[in-house]
Amino acid sequence: MPKLNSLQYHKLEDSCLDVLSLDALTPNEFFDNLSKEYKDNFGFKKFKTFSFSKEGFLGLFLELSSNIAVSLGESKAVIDGAKLYEKLGFNVHWLSLNKDGKVNLYDLENKNIDFLFLSSYVMDTFVKTSLKEVKTKTKAKIISNATAHKDTLSDVIYFDSYKLFGVCSASVLLFNEEEFEQLSIGQIDTFAVKYTLDAIKNQNFNHDLKQEFLDELIVLFKDDIYFFVEPSETLEYSLHFGLKGIKARELIRTLALNKIFISNGEGCSLGLSKPSQIIQQMGYDELTSRNSISLSFYKTDEEIDVKKIVKTIYLKYRQIKALNEE
Repeated sequence: MPKLNSLQYHKLEDSCLDVLSLDALTPNEFFDNLSKEYKDNFGFKKFKTFSFSKEGFLGLFLELSSNIAVSLGESKAVIDGAKLYEKLGFNVHWLSLNKDGKVNLYDLENKNIDFLFLSSYVMDTFVKTSLKEVKTKTKAKIISNATAHKDTLSDVIYFDSYKLFGVCSASVLLFNEEEFEQLSIGQIDTFAVKYTLDAIKNQNFNHDLKQEFLDELIVLFKDDIYFFVEPSETLEYSLHFGLKGIKARELIRTLALNKIFISNGEGCSLGLSKPSQIIQQMGYDELTSRNSISLSFYKTDEEIDVKKIVKTIYLKYRQIKALNEE
């Protein structure tokens, strides 16, 4: 069965930890080659690694020590780190989410901002954000999560290792100027550097399945399906919707037994209990946010039978809903 949560969780399938060890007594040619590959692939001169956690992002904020704006459509680690930054007495300007899931760019107008943590897509829903439009509203440098989509207008980018290869390793941050300290080679997480690059180079999203899945879902689910965000506004290889009467985690766990993997949002590919904080930022209550489901489409050699998959999802949904009504 196909894997439909590749934007949220992509499991590591091989390892070469032996070549990632740094030896102070020999030339680290492997690492030097990685550095060159990063520059060739992404166009940034420098990189560093940091913890993808609230403490890790707090460290980045403290390095910047500037007027910072953060979108509420970013990862929870970014938002929680910004809240810690506020508690230390620094000013953070927040960009809200509209009911349709888009970032409220009017929040940028007439604001004195040096750095803006805003990606080209909203986490969980994958609603697209036009960084070109953002550039017309602020001169702030844009720092973006480029895990699912890299926009060339971003001034600094970083990657989420867990979303890329299924290991909670460090995040890799790419930059050009002196905003951040470039770490010495001994402080770099070489595992994260190696596997982040491999994962990004091997990303192969499927742009053809979205409409087919959408059509089949609407045919089978009829009034039981609804949309928090407009499907045409999300990344071309993602689909986001809600199902009435059940919590997404119930369906996530049940479908996993059939080797069909879906997600409720950030960190929820395994049916964890926390609902999507993105949906709540859009104005929905916690209970409703537990209904949201995300699919993402990845090209594989495996044949994808969309009708069969959607039918399985529908049958499991009906079973769960019937049990809940007893």
